[in-house]
Amino acid sequence: MEDLRNYLNQIRRDFADKPLEEQSVNDNPFLQFSVWFEEAVNAQLLDPYAMLISTVDEIGLPHSRVVYLRNISDEGMVFYTNYNSQKGKNISASNKIAITFFWVELERQIRIEGTVKKVSEELSDKYFAARPRESQLGAWASNQSETIKNRAELEEKLKQFTEKFKGVDVPRPPHWGGYIVEPTKFEFWQGRPSRLHDRLIYIKNNSDWVISRIAP
Repeated sequence: MEDLRNYLNQIRRDFADKPLEEQSVNDNPFLQFSVWFEEAVNAQLLDPYAMLISTVDEIGLPHSRVVYLRNISDEGMVFYTNYNSQKGKNISASNKIAITFFWVELERQIRIEGTVKKVSEELSDKYFAARPRESQLGAWASNQSETIKNRAELEEKLKQFTEKFKGVDVPRPPHWGGYIVEPTKFEFWQGRPSRLHDRLIYIKNNSDWVISRIAP
């Protein structure tokens, strides 16, 4: 443990000189996000659409986990999950949510805060129908976040649903679908030398976005 502590205290890495200036960013944070996301994809980063989502439960305890961004529009970011999972229960208790994208190779981080709600059943149906059949069956077999005896129990349930839906399309489970995060705040963080990082904040004001700079 002492070696680990020494390593954590001594490790230092300077950041590339990639300025993030108010006059160079888009006035719309969704469009600015699109620019950075495209650059992350073009840089061939591993899973650039992986995002950390943080929710709170009924007693205010925070919970975080990584999910995949599956759609984006002018309204918000969409991800899919089991509504009965821990995250689904958290969202039922509080519609407040936070998202973090961290692309270490580009020395960039995007933090998003806002509210979350279910997408329409039609949108969930459409996305579910486009999933690989194995993933569709897995959504039926897994009672996400619930305790199970062992791996064999999960695999047996998968066999049962594989047989049940043999020869027919797998319908979307009623407990599975999408959520959309509707942002009220964005922060774009760009690493800079000497730890003088650039941090630009977008705050929603009615239908407009107000941009400001905060200290690193």
